Amino acid sequence: MLRPVLVAGVLAFFWSHYHELHGGFRIAPRHAGLAIATGLMVFATWIAFDRGWASVGAETSGFVPLDSNGRLDITLVALRLAGFALVVPVMEELFWRSFFLRWLEARDFTAVDPRKVGFTAFALTAALFASEHSLWFAGLIAGVAYNLCFMRSRNLWASVLSHAVTNTTLGVWILVTSQWRLW
Repeated sequence: MLRPVLVAGVLAFFWSHYHELHGGFRIAPRHAGLAIATGLMVFATWIAFDRGWASVGAETSGFVPLDSNGRLDITLVALRLAGFALVVPVMEELFWRSFFLRWLEARDFTAVDPRKVGFTAFALTAALFASEHSLWFAGLIAGVAYNLCFMRSRNLWASVLSHAVTNTTLGVWILVTSQWRLW
């Protein structure tokens, strides 16, 4: 439970350096719609491809936020969901879309227009994004979708929103269905 708090602290400490996220949460309505639709599509993909062939590694029990009486520990749930829905999307989109996707095109990555990212950078970013997820195939689809969302909108907040919609929806689904292994 400490990891999301530490990551949030690091993000806050370095916030002044994340120029793409300055000026508030601004997304054109058409890009917000694209981001929300993409996030919901990735959520559906995550559930649809929760299959043996589409995963790597040993299946674990995941994070189980139950107290000793078998009831949900609301504090643990709130912390886990906040990290999952708010911290992870910002952190991962800053790294994968803002930095890595464009850095593969040019070392001065902030000068790279997201719409001009080439196929190699696009594919490598999506593949490496997939590699950090046990559901690798769903992670690959997510990487492609978030890349496209960022490239189409040219707005990092759009891919953050898309990722946040996916993770929030998935977090609620996990809580409703008790599919803890997905956490």
